[in-house]
Amino acid sequence: MTITTEKKKEIREAYQLHEKDSGSPEVQVALLSARIAYMTEHLARHKKDFHSRHGLMKMVGQRKRLLDYLRRKDVDAYRQLIDNLNLRR
Repeated sequence: MTITTEKKKEIREAYQLHEKDSGSPEVQVALLSARIAYMTEHLARHKKDFHSRHGLMKMVGQRKRLLDYLRRKDVDAYRQLIDNLNLRR
């Protein structure tokens, strides 16, 4: 299965901007990055799972759009998030 509720909660707490934040771009990118990492491992084991590969490509595109939005709105937060998640941009 995908990432657990506890793991999501840890990620949310690490990247939230305030106590009740669950939907900021930073949180969304961090959650998508965790899901992308899981799907990458899954596809390494199941090379012919093309439906999951399609879902992975959609998640990567969504993360890219969120990162572009964050870069337009707040460059410093964008750079900090990229460094924390070890993403290439």
